[in-house]
Amino acid sequence: MTIKIPAHYGYDSDKLSALEAITEAQKIAFAPMLFQAAVNLRDQGILAYLDQQGKKGAAFDEVLAASPLSSYATELLLDVGMSVHLLYLNDGRYYLGKAGYYLLHDKMTRINMDFTQDVCYQGLAALRESLQETRPAGLAVFGQWDTIYPALSSLPEPARSSWFAYDHFYSDAAFGAALPHVFALKPAHLYDVGGNTGKWSLRCCAYDPDVQVTILDLPQQITLAESNIAEKGLSHRIKGHPVNLLGDAPLPGEADVWWMSQFLDCFSEEQIIAILSKIHAAAKPDARVCILETLWNCQQFEAGALSLNASSLYFTAMANGNSRFYSAEAFDRCIQAAGFEIEKRVDGLGLGHSLMICRKK
Repeated sequence: MTIKIPAHYGYDSDKLSALEAITEAQKIAFAPMLFQAAVNLRDQGILAYLDQQGKKGAAFDEVLAASPLSSYATELLLDVGMSVHLLYLNDGRYYLGKAGYYLLHDKMTRINMDFTQDVCYQGLAALRESLQETRPAGLAVFGQWDTIYPALSSLPEPARSSWFAYDHFYSDAAFGAALPHVFALKPAHLYDVGGNTGKWSLRCCAYDPDVQVTILDLPQQITLAESNIAEKGLSHRIKGHPVNLLGDAPLPGEADVWWMSQFLDCFSEEQIIAILSKIHAAAKPDARVCILETLWNCQQFEAGALSLNASSLYFTAMANGNSRFYSAEAFDRCIQAAGFEIEKRVDGLGLGHSLMICRKK
C-alpha cells in the first residue's frame, strides 16, 4: 500500500543537521520527564503567573512568592521550562514563551495534555506488551476489561472527564460542518452507529425537525445516551438499539443514512471490513453510509498528522490494542472491500475531519 503524504509534512527526507538531530534525540529520550515538568508548570500556576506579568516578567523571588512549591522545586521547574521553550530568562527576569502561552491558553492543547496525563500516561508503560500481544495491556491500570469502551461510564476521575472532553472536542467541532452535507441527502431516518452519548443524534434533531434517529451501540452506551436524550425531551424521536456490531445479531435496515463518527477508528482493518460488510447486507439499496474520521495524511498542517499518529498509541495501549487513526488509503481499501464506494469525500471539516459519503457499488 502506498500512502500519499503531503510534501509540506517534511516526511520525504531527513533535513536535520547532525546537531539538530542529536538535540531532537535527547528530547525524545527525556520526553516523559519533560512532559511531567510541563504539566506541573501548568498545574502549579507558574505559567499562569508569568502570563499575568506580561512584558515586565518576574524575578525568581517574585515567581517563588507566587509558587506553592519550595525554592528547590520552583527553580527546577523553571530550568526545565526553559529547556523546552515554555519560558525564557532575560536580564534576570523570567518571561512566558510562545509555547508556554499555547500550553496555557489553547483549548486543543489543554485537552490533549489532560488526555495524555489522565487517560494514557500510566498505561503507556505497557506499550511494548500491547504491541507484541495486540491487546490494550495498559488498560489494566483502570481495571480488567478487554477494551476501554464498556468501561467509559465507570472510569475513575479525572480519566473519565478527560476522555469525554477529548472525544467531544474533536467531534463537536466537525458536527456543524458535516450536518449540511448529511442532510443534503434528505434522510427521513438516520442510524447513529456508535452513538456514544447521543450528541450527534441531538444535533440532527435540532437541525431537522422531522428526522427520526436510532442509535446503534453497546448496551452500556445506549443507557448513557438515553439519559442525555431524555433530559432534552427527545426520546420520542431518538431511539436506542443495543447491539454489538461485531456480534452475530442482525442489524435493522430502515435507515436512509448510516452515520459513523470517530467510530471505525476503534477497530482493526479486518473488523472495519466486517462491520461495513454487515451494514452492506442490512442497508437499503439507495442508502448512504456517512463516515466522519480524522485521516492522518489529510491534515492541513504537519502538527495535525503528528497529533493523530501519536494519539494512535492510545488505541494500542489503552483502548483495544489493534486500531488507530488511519490514512485515507486504508479507509478506501476497507470501504471497497465491504462492497461500497466513496461517492464524495470532504476534507478539512472542523479541526481536520474528513467526511466520506459512501454508497453500494
